[in-house]
Amino acid sequence: MRRLFISGLSVLAAWLAAGGDLAWSQTFNSGSTGSDLAFSPNGSTTVTVPASGVFNYTTVTIPAGVTVTYLRNTANTPLTILASGNVTIAGTIDVSGINGGGGAITGTILTPNGGRGGPGGFDGGNGANGVISNNGGMGLGPGGGGGGVGAVSGAGGGFANPGVSAGTSIGGVAYGNANLLPTIGGSGGGGGGIAAFGSSAPGGGGGGGAVTIASSGTITLTGAIRAHGGNGASGTSAIGASGGGSGGAIRLMATTIAGSGGTIDVATGSGAAGPGPSGAGSVGRIRIEAFTNALTANFGGVAPSVTTPGVVFLANTPVLQIVSVAGVAAPATPGALFSSPDITLPTTTTNPVNVALSAANIPPGTVVSIRAQGQFDAVTSTSATLAGTLSSSSATASLAIPTNQPAVLTATASFTVLASAGTGPLFVQGEEIERVQVSAALGGVSRVAYITKSGREILLTGR
Repeated sequence: MRRLFISGLSVLAAWLAAGGDLAWSQTFNSGSTGSDLAFSPNGSTTVTVPASGVFNYTTVTIPAGVTVTYLRNTANTPLTILASGNVTIAGTIDVSGINGGGGAITGTILTPNGGRGGPGGFDGGNGANGVISNNGGMGLGPGGGGGGVGAVSGAGGGFANPGVSAGTSIGGVAYGNANLLPTIGGSGGGGGGIAAFGSSAPGGGGGGGAVTIASSGTITLTGAIRAHGGNGASGTSAIGASGGGSGGAIRLMATTIAGSGGTIDVATGSGAAGPGPSGAGSVGRIRIEAFTNALTANFGGVAPSVTTPGVVFLANTPVLQIVSVAGVAAPATPGALFSSPDITLPTTTTNPVNVALSAANIPPGTVVSIRAQGQFDAVTSTSATLAGTLSSSSATASLAIPTNQPAVLTATASFTVLASAGTGPLFVQGEEIERVQVSAALGGVSRVAYITKSGREILLTGR
């Protein structure tokens, strides 16, 4: 029996254009419908991110001493908090990654022990247990840290910077951009490896989550917003330590952003001691968008990207989905969790398998990259080209998947469109558009960003 897990799917696009116009406004509209009413918890609580990834509040008030910890939804979308009124954060909002699980000098750990990523972030790699491999698993995400090979420690997850390498384990690559366009969380650290069967290595730290808080009024921060990367765990002389997850992403959008003495935390998950120390993760990213910015906060040494806000939602967002694998249908909202498979293939299934894809609002002829990442050390990849129309296209790829361990499947596409009359907005808020970046998450909220020739980024998000 082969178990497959389908992760969020991403699309990056570039749009070269000139002409047109949209009106400038000094008042930002978050787009909140107010359907979730006011949010003002009386005590610390945990909240699961809704399937859409979006809360539509009237106002948000987090009192001092109150911590709201957000748990990711099935599709692991980033968290978006919209408010038609003011947002006051005197307490703490937390979307941090979880620390990697410990290993065992004597004993075989059969359950996954990579730290879970925060909402929109990615899990740490599992530690080796000798049953499938003596090598630690690579962290999940675009910047997943490399796992330890043998009794070697895992590397850190990348994001704003590359993750820190550890011996032969390579740190995860840097990805995304300082403008958080598209919005994405941190990547997991690599799991530790072991020298021989009979012991188990620790799992890597999870990547910090991604949160956008948008207010039509004022965001006042005197408390904390945290998207910390999960820490790695220690090893021994024969057991590699695990790498730290990278910090996540925090984006604030409002007409006015104010407050002093608060904290915005996208710190790295630390490495740990082992036969050689494991790698720490990268720091995350911070984005501040307001017409009036009077915020004085502790950013932990991370320089935020600062600009004025754009609009929030855009129609006709690109969509990319994995429809089936080896003829077995994929769920509409996959979980991408090793502990809960989205697809279970018959034991008679032979490699390579067909991976069917569907897309909308992505130009036919776009090449889609598909990757299968094993729970431990196996990674395979291939590509396929979309055929059909702009409104509905599809492709089928042939991919060899790991046969001795569960695997996570991901698909990624990028495309360039030359604008012509009537194809879309060519100027936004009085500035000429140079390109557009789009991120479409399976079962979640898609994000589109206009990037002007002057270097300004204006984010729009749609469904």
